[in-house]
Amino acid sequence: MTLDEELDGIVARRNRDDMQPTIDALLPFLASHPENARVLYEVGGAYDTAGQEELARGFYERALAAGLEGDLLRRCYVQYGSTLRNLGEYEASRDIFRRARSAFPGSPAPAVFEAITQHAAGTPNGAFASLLEVVVEFVGTPEIERYRAAIRANAADIRSLEEPEQL
Repeated sequence: MTLDEELDGIVARRNRDDMQPTIDALLPFLASHPENARVLYEVGGAYDTAGQEELARGFYERALAAGLEGDLLRRCYVQYGSTLRNLGEYEASRDIFRRARSAFPGSPAPAVFEAITQHAAGTPNGAFASLLEVVVEFVGTPEIERYRAAIRANAADIRSLEEPEQL
């Protein structure tokens, strides 16, 4: 069995309400593959889900430095940015989401989670405007198509109501 297959199995069996068995299953892989980007990411994700954001942060940073790629990189950006938000580091969180949106322009998740960070940072109008922009960009129903220009205009108007950021 390959390392990726073993990690896939551990992640598939995780119980989000009790992450300790998942953490315990991942730690031997961390010991034997301490610089593997995916192992670092999965360990970080397990600690993150367990509510240990400060510990998760270090693993996410190491995973990024180790060269995560593709979907794992996208997921790491989203999770790391959310962790930074949970730690109250709003500007750092937004920076990660900006990087994610630049690297993965076809993915709505970074923009959605960036909006959550905006809200947490005290900019609810900007957060709401960002979510409207996600709808315009990623929802392709006939109704959204019909009102695309109006939604964009409303997003711009709502964003203009935002107080200057206090970050």
